[in-house]
Amino acid sequence: MLDKEKVKLGIAPIAWTNDDMPELGKENTFEQCVSEMALAGFTGSEVGNKYPRNVEVLKRALEIRGVKIAAAWFSSFLTTKPFEETASAFVEHRDFLHAMGAEIIVVSEQGHSVQGMMDTPVLSKKPHFTEEEWGKLAKGLEELGKLAAEKSMKIVYHHHMGTGVQTFEEIDKLMEMTDPKLVYLLFDTGHLTFSDVDPDAVLRKYIGRIKHVHLKDIRQEKLAKVKKEDMSFLNAVKSGVFTVPGDGMINYDPLFKILDENNYEGWFIVEAEQDPAEANPLEYAIKARNFIKEKTGL
Repeated sequence: MLDKEKVKLGIAPIAWTNDDMPELGKENTFEQCVSEMALAGFTGSEVGNKYPRNVEVLKRALEIRGVKIAAAWFSSFLTTKPFEETASAFVEHRDFLHAMGAEIIVVSEQGHSVQGMMDTPVLSKKPHFTEEEWGKLAKGLEELGKLAAEKSMKIVYHHHMGTGVQTFEEIDKLMEMTDPKLVYLLFDTGHLTFSDVDPDAVLRKYIGRIKHVHLKDIRQEKLAKVKKEDMSFLNAVKSGVFTVPGDGMINYDPLFKILDENNYEGWFIVEAEQDPAEANPLEYAIKARNFIKEKTGL
């Protein structure tokens, strides 16, 4: 059983309102979202597009519900824009998260990304970086890692569907090219499975660099449909390819075992983007919380 003193449980607001498709869950308010997170038994959250950016306002809203900010997504454009542009935006983002008490910054390279394109197939049209772009990405991430360290924070790289770091080979390349003391890895069960990567193998290989975990599941029949119809990432999400852990095809037993045996310390974040009109966010949050408790004792 995992240690409650070391592993904290959070959930992402994307189940209530989708950042990439704001029309999904547009009726759900920030207050409803964080209240239902707390009601379902979670003590952490990432940051969504409806969250107040004023530190005092956000802290007050979260503290009365017993919720903390665990991390937040940052889009880097290290392969396509001057480093200074990404660095400037990163420092602003870092300082906001630091003020909120977070220690982790989720970074994903969005140069050439197709994840936000409604009509571009996510599997057959994913981008592939040139060697020059790989160099820019690795060096840039190390520099972001240094900026994070100035505030005693860490960056975790989010391998993501529709981007240049999606497959096991691409994760390997990025890890090999970057300093393990500056660039850490986010482990996302759903994105690995979507990309036909064995989560177990990634976790075993990189457990020492994994400092943040996203727990989501995959509906096998929906994934088959996504592949058959060569869907975009956004259409895959709308079709229901993702769900909460325990509600799909992923076997979590060996994953929780590896995390436990290696004394993982940090956040588990349930992050299953679905259409809230089809998958009631509170209902699915409770379903996820019960599953995690049953499997880990947390």
